[in-house]
Formats: sequence, structure tokens, C-alpha cells
Amino acid sequence: MKKTLVLPSLLLLAAVAIAQTASAQSKNPVSSALRDTLPGRQKNTIAAVEAMPADKFNYKPTSDQMTFGHLVAHMVAANDTFCSKVADVPAPKVEEAKETDAKDKLVAALKASFDFCADALAKMDDSKLGETTELFGSQTSHASAGIRLAGSWADHYAEAAMYLRLNGILPPTAKK
Repeated sequence: MKKTLVLPSLLLLAAVAIAQTASAQSKNPVSSALRDTLPGRQKNTIAAVEAMPADKFNYKPTSDQMTFGHLVAHMVAANDTFCSKVADVPAPKVEEAKETDAKDKLVAALKASFDFCADALAKMDDSKLGETTELFGSQTSHASAGIRLAGSWADHYAEAAMYLRLNGILPPTAKK
């Protein structure tokens, strides 16, 4: 009779452990989702920017569009702003990236902005998502800033991928 109770007891203990782990992970689902998304976005976006030849950073598909260098400078500013706002931490005090900066300087600034995001998001939890912050001149919630952050990562990579393809370069996520 004792042997028949061992297996159900072990299964119950395993179920409790799994439930406790799931509960701990779900305490901060938004923060966790942003932290989980960051490494892939960081890797692919930096790889896309590194793939563009230095002499193409002044390239723009049409006269109404921004240069590739401007896009990279914009990515840096967006990362610093959104990650600061969503995590409710001060933005880093860095020299503003300019579209006319050399490729190596823009790549370094982009890497630093993603590193800042990693540090900021590591300090984030979901307790402040309903609180408001100023973003681009208006009040918004930290949750809204997080959604906009994730959207900007996707948008910026898509733009960089388009610029690469227009220059005959395969974007990182299209490579086998």
C-alpha cells in the first residue's frame, strides 16, 4: 500500500513545484515579456546595422525618407527614451547620435542603447505599469510605453531590413 502512495505523492509534489514556478513567472508578465524579447531584437538589429556598408549610411530610398544613418541615430534615441520610460529609470546621459556620425560610432551607440535597455528592464517590474509618465509631450502609462517599445523594436528592424534589401543585402533574419 505504501508503494502505491509514493508515485501519486511525487506527482503532486512535481505539480506544486511547477505551479509555484509558473506563479513566480507570472507575477511580472509584461516585464518578463520585454526582457525575453530584447535579446533577439538586439541581436538582429545590431547585425542589420553592421551588415550595411559604411558608404551606404547616407543612403535613403527616396528623397522623403531618412538616411540609414538617421534611422540608426533614431533607434538609439528611441531605445534610450522608451526603456527609460517603461522601466521608470533615468535615461543615460550620452552624446546624441547623429546621422552623419561614422558607422563605427553609430554601431557603438546602438549597442550602448540596447545595453541600457537590458539594465533598465532588469530593474523593471509590473507594479508601476498603471502609473503615468511623460512621453513625447503627453502623459501615458508605463504599460503603453512598453507596448510602444516592443513595436519600435520590430519597426526599426523592419526598416533596416528594407534598406539592406534595397542595397542587395540579405537581412540577418532572412539568412539560413
